[in-house]
Amino acid sequence: MALEEAGVPTVAVHTHVFARLVRSVALANGMPTTRQAFVPQPIVDRTPEQLRSYIEGADPISKRPFMQELIEGLTKPLDEGDLKGVSFERTTPRLVEPDTEDNLRQLFIDNHWTDNLPIILPTEERVAQMLAGTSHPADKVVGKLRPTMFREYWEFTVEKVAVNAVMAGARPEYFPVILALAASGQTARSSSTNSFSVMAVVNGPIRKEIGMGDGVGAMGPYNHANATIGRAYNLLSQNLQGGSVPGDTYMGTLGNWYNYSATFAEAEERSPWAPLHVQKGFQSTDSTASVFFGGWYTHAGYGPRDTWKEKFLHSFAAAEHYLPPVLVFDPIVARGFVELGFDTKESLAQWCADNAKVSAREYWDNQWVKTLLHPLAVAGVEPHATRLKAAPGDLINMYQPEDITIVVAGGETQGAWKMIGGRCTNTVLIDAWR
Repeated sequence: MALEEAGVPTVAVHTHVFARLVRSVALANGMPTTRQAFVPQPIVDRTPEQLRSYIEGADPISKRPFMQELIEGLTKPLDEGDLKGVSFERTTPRLVEPDTEDNLRQLFIDNHWTDNLPIILPTEERVAQMLAGTSHPADKVVGKLRPTMFREYWEFTVEKVAVNAVMAGARPEYFPVILALAASGQTARSSSTNSFSVMAVVNGPIRKEIGMGDGVGAMGPYNHANATIGRAYNLLSQNLQGGSVPGDTYMGTLGNWYNYSATFAEAEERSPWAPLHVQKGFQSTDSTASVFFGGWYTHAGYGPRDTWKEKFLHSFAAAEHYLPPVLVFDPIVARGFVELGFDTKESLAQWCADNAKVSAREYWDNQWVKTLLHPLAVAGVEPHATRLKAAPGDLINMYQPEDITIVVAGGETQGAWKMIGGRCTNTVLIDAWR
């Protein structure tokens, strides 16, 4: 954009699998005729000869010579279609036309309004019942979301969140939690090629008030509140930011089952440590929802056994370098760590940060580290700058203590733990949405 504004002609070059995505992004930004050219996928780990063949060969989308596309894109004068741009009418009808239940369900599927599981049809009566779960008016703006930084934000109201809550099968008493998640500013449906998802942890009195699960099966489909709140968060993220259509607004190469539902409560009463929201500065009497962007890797283990340090080190070595871990401990595990001398979550997080190491070569070879953190390192921002100074074979710390989150949940049937990639992006006060 800066080059274009300076009068320098440009052509955007992409790999062919992103053709639909980049064209839809250009359209969404009012530039439907942006000059673009495409080369085959992949480009990583290709030889110079293979990459040269891309340039000397045909554009896999237009089927014309790649260099011809490039040269014409740089030299062809802008025409009327290039200059007029495009504008959008973002309003949508409040109601769909009446039809049979089967036809309406199919309509929702055809328009990508569902997660491809059966939904509760959001009739006006059901939406009104959901709205009774909050004191806020239906037309109040809750927040805004977008699937990627390259798309514009979409605003949405309390009523639109209620529609998705109904579809997910949630109850009105769950609605303040769903509104808080919607207001977090963190979409649960990003469009990263890495198939990221979002996990949410609920703390405070509302957990017990609405019957959320923090015991047996807390992270599974065994509690109605957990399952439907998480599902509502994903559905509203899908529907209130411009869709989640594979190949268009969603590009996760493998996908992620956490996108169905990934919300649970912390077992505060059975934990030997301070709850998550208190760690973040809230009162124990506050009800909050913390959202974690990631969900890319999951490791698991038992303990703490005699070899717990070795197990943790192996897990850290296999973790995503850019995404710090969320450690979910059964209360048995938490009490075991207290017996080992870790009387606070912070002390154990410090040990993890001190020992989660990888060679500098492997660290800086990571895609997300290279893309997002390397520019900060070059600019002198710590701790990235110090890591960049390390020799390739030197071991460097991957995470800061404050990056690592510890949550206690589980039914105490086994001393099990999970390590899930996730960076806390926000903790929202649920009480504000009652």
